[in-house]
Amino acid sequence: MKSLFEVGNLKSNGHYALATIHENTVYVSGQFAINPETGEKEFGTIEEETLKALKNVEKIVKAAGSNKERILRMTLYIPDVQLWSRVDGVYKAFFGESKPARTVVPTNELHFGFKIEVEAIAYI
Repeated sequence: MKSLFEVGNLKSNGHYALATIHENTVYVSGQFAINPETGEKEFGTIEEETLKALKNVEKIVKAAGSNKERILRMTLYIPDVQLWSRVDGVYKAFFGESKPARTVVPTNELHFGFKIEVEAIAYI
């Protein structure tokens, strides 16, 4: 088992890894719209935050030796189910023909006030 704690300026800021790699599977912890160059939080519209969070997942799976076409499963947390259609439009454009298994969890407020958090499982 191997853990990634930093990918560029994306860092785990608690008792967790950005990703854990076991055999040929990569488990990516929940990601927000964090600027991977500066490590700063970047709040915006749900569409902007969704794309940034997905791109961060992509950076992490690449660092683990995989890519977004090998993502098997996504879990997306949003504070309001009414945002779903807007998230889905960004998600479809990001993944194109690739269609990972997916769960969308409407929840209450997310950490730091973000509008979306995404986690993933990919294979190497």
